[in-house]
Amino acid sequence: MIAISRNVARKTPRPRRPNIVFIVADDLGFQDVGFRGSNILTPNIDRLASKGVILENHYVMPTCSPSRTSLMTGRYAIRTGFWKGNIKPTEEWGLRLNETTMAEMLKRNGYATHGIGKWHCGMYTWDHTPVKRGFDTFFGLYLGAQDYYKHNRARGYDLRDVYYNNQGQFVETMREDLRGQYNTDLFTDRAVRILREHPQSTPLFLYLAYTAPHWPYNPPPSTKRFPPGSTRQKYAAIVSRMDQGVGRVVEVLKQRSLMENTIIVFMSDNGAVMRFVGGPNFRGSNYPLRGGKQSLFEGGVRAVSFVSSPLLQKTGYVNKNLHHVTDWYATFQKMAGDQPTQHSKPQLPIDGVDIWDSVSSNLPCREEVLMNFRDHSKIQDSIQHETSQLDRLGFNLNITGVIMLDYSQEDNIHDNESGDVFVLRWKNWKLFHGTFLVQSWTSANNNGGDSNFRSSTSGELHRTALATGTLLFDLETDPREEVNVADKKSGIVNVMLDI
Repeated sequence: MIAISRNVARKTPRPRRPNIVFIVADDLGFQDVGFRGSNILTPNIDRLASKGVILENHYVMPTCSPSRTSLMTGRYAIRTGFWKGNIKPTEEWGLRLNETTMAEMLKRNGYATHGIGKWHCGMYTWDHTPVKRGFDTFFGLYLGAQDYYKHNRARGYDLRDVYYNNQGQFVETMREDLRGQYNTDLFTDRAVRILREHPQSTPLFLYLAYTAPHWPYNPPPSTKRFPPGSTRQKYAAIVSRMDQGVGRVVEVLKQRSLMENTIIVFMSDNGAVMRFVGGPNFRGSNYPLRGGKQSLFEGGVRAVSFVSSPLLQKTGYVNKNLHHVTDWYATFQKMAGDQPTQHSKPQLPIDGVDIWDSVSSNLPCREEVLMNFRDHSKIQDSIQHETSQLDRLGFNLNITGVIMLDYSQEDNIHDNESGDVFVLRWKNWKLFHGTFLVQSWTSANNNGGDSNFRSSTSGELHRTALATGTLLFDLETDPREEVNVADKKSGIVNVMLDI
C-alpha cells in the first residue's frame, strides 16, 4: 500500500465549517477553459480561477464513476471496487453501503447537503441512491449520461427529484414535466434556488455535478465561433452554457453574502474523450497533454481544477503541488470537525490527505499519487448480491439492446479490465507497469483531423491500443510523456515498484 506523507505542519488558519460548493464538469478537456488558452469562452470560470488558486497537478481517475466514488469516500478505486471503471445502465453493483460518503460525513456534522446533476455511483437498490447516502435532497440523474433535452438513457427517463418529506417519508418524483428543457440550465436553476433559500446559520454542502460536456453533444442555442453544425461548435456551446451557470451560482452567493465563508472547488472528473478512427467525433482538447478519458496518461487523469474562496491565504497563482481527488474528503472532514470514531457507522481507512495548507499557502503535502493499481489477486470488488430494483427505478433489465443508444459507444471505448496494471506518480516521475491503454495527443483546441497525429519527437504515428510493459516519464522535463526512460532509470523504476 502507498505510504502517504502526512506530517506537514499546519501553517494557515483553518476555516471552521465553511460552506462548500463543489462543481464537477463531465469529460471536460484539460485545455477547454479560457485560462488554459482555449478558444472556448469561459469568462466566469476564468474569473474565479484568476482570483483563486489553479491546481496544476490535480489528479482524478480516468473515468466518471471511479472519480466520483473516490471524491465521495476519500478512498482509492482499489478499495472501493471501482478499479473496473464505470457502472453501465443495467449493471447490478454500486458503491458499497459500508462506505461513508462525503455527504454523510458532512451531514452528521450539521451541514445541509444537496446533490444536483449526475450521480453515477450506483442505483441498483434504493439504498445506493444519493438521498440514502447522505444528501438531504437530490435533483438529477442516477446514470452516467442522458440526452440534454429528453433526459433519457437506456430507454428510461432519468431526471428525478428526491427528498424526505416532513413526515420522514422517502419521496422520488420523475420530473417528466421538465422534458424538453435543457438540463444544464435546470441544474443551475436548482442550485440558485437552494442558495436563495438556504439559512445562513447552517453550513452548506452543495454538490453541483453537471453532465456538460459529456456526450451526447446536445447544445443550447449555438454560438458562431465555430463552423455551423460542427462537433467542436456543439461542444463549445455546451461548455459555455455551463460557464454561464457557474456565473449565476457565484452571483447569488454574493447577493446573499454567503461568499465570505464559502469554498468553491471546480474540477473535471477526467479528461476529454479522445477521438479515434472509426469512432464518434469527440471534440474536446487535452492539449498539450497525452491521452484522454479511459487512459492513465496525463490527459486522462490530470484534470482542470481550481479553488476559489476569500478564505484562501494566497491567491492568484498556479499551485504545482501534487493533489488527488481523494484529498477533498480528508480536507473537508477536518474543516467540519468530524470525529469519525464517535459515530455508529465505522469510518473505513481513507487515502486522501488534508490539503488545505497546500492549496491555501502553497505548502507541499504529498510526494506520490496512485493513479491505479489493478492486481486481480488482491483487488476488492464492489458487487453485492442484493435484490435488484432496476425495474422500480425505471430501467427494464429484460429489454434486448437496452443500452444501444448512439452515445453508449463512449462508455465502452477500450474499457479493458482483464490485465493487471500499476501506475504511480512519485515526485516528478510517472511509472506505468503492466497492461495499459496507449493513447496519443490532441492538437491545440482539437483543430486537427483526428487525434492520431505524429509525435513531436519520434515522428511515429501513435494509435489507440493496449500495450504491456514498463514506461517511465520525467514529467518535469517531459510533461507530454513522449520519452520513455525506464531503461535508463532502472533504479527509479525499482524504487517506485517498492513504494
